Amino acid sequence: MAKPMSARTFLKILEDEGLDVEEVGDWKEHNRNGAGAWGPVHGVMIHHTATEGSRQTVEICREGRPDLPGPLCHGVITKDGRVHLVGFGRANHAGLGDDEVLRAVIAERSLPTENEARADGNRYFYGFECENRGDGEDPWPDEQFEAVARAAAAICRHHGWSARSVIGHLEWQPGKTDPRGFTMRKLRERVAERLK
Repeated sequence: MAKPMSARTFLKILEDEGLDVEEVGDWKEHNRNGAGAWGPVHGVMIHHTATEGSRQTVEICREGRPDLPGPLCHGVITKDGRVHLVGFGRANHAGLGDDEVLRAVIAERSLPTENEARADGNRYFYGFECENRGDGEDPWPDEQFEAVARAAAAICRHHGWSARSVIGHLEWQPGKTDPRGFTMRKLRERVAERLK
């Protein structure tokens, strides 16, 4: 269990991890805190956007959709490996998920199979949306995958978490498939390497 870091610290740890970071608008104050609490935080959740085109992807993740107001994450990781910060605080990215998965993340143990949706993930997770169509065919360039691992590792390092605190949306909520195109095992292995 950890208190969310400040927006200033969030920016610094990402830059210190060697990431190319772009601040988008008033991202430090752009959040959904009025819809509920944010924190304590327990992990990092990774998504794919099911979109293409960096500019459009960042705009959607910042502004949201007609059925879901933004921000839809804290950072958007585009194909070129750049991290676009679009919000900070509670964000509409995780939705309701499995409370047994949440307990496993907190304990940093193997994840059970998700089979219910009762816990408020928007409260408990940092979220990164990654530009990808999510069809299993759209590639993940090396610079993008590396940026995902670096962003997750930066947060884990700050909070003293292991790579087991990094999960995919598909491990949290029944019916979700993201991120599609790489395994979370591969990503956690890469995060663990960075944390050594």
